[in-house]
Amino acid sequence: MSINAEVRPPIPPFTLESAIEKVRLAEDAGNWFRSYGNENWEFGPDGLTHHRYACINDMPIKASDHKFHSPLGRRPDDHPGLSELGL
Repeated sequence: MSINAEVRPPIPPFTLESAIEKVRLAEDAGNWFRSYGNENWEFGPDGLTHHRYACINDMPIKASDHKFHSPLGRRPDDHPGLSELGL
């Protein structure tokens, strides 16, 4: 089996720090989309996904709908996380 997808570190298993890094990398890339739809996954005996059927609509999140607003640029490193904000 050959995998053509690009692997973007950090990869599982995650620590708290590497999970935070993964989220920050996605934020920094400007991934401001919400995905709606249905997915069906089928896993093989090896634990890998063998079939995935998906019908997904990616909708951009308008700036007015963002829960958090940081100054232009990346979110500050000391910004509280969702748990710290009670979400």
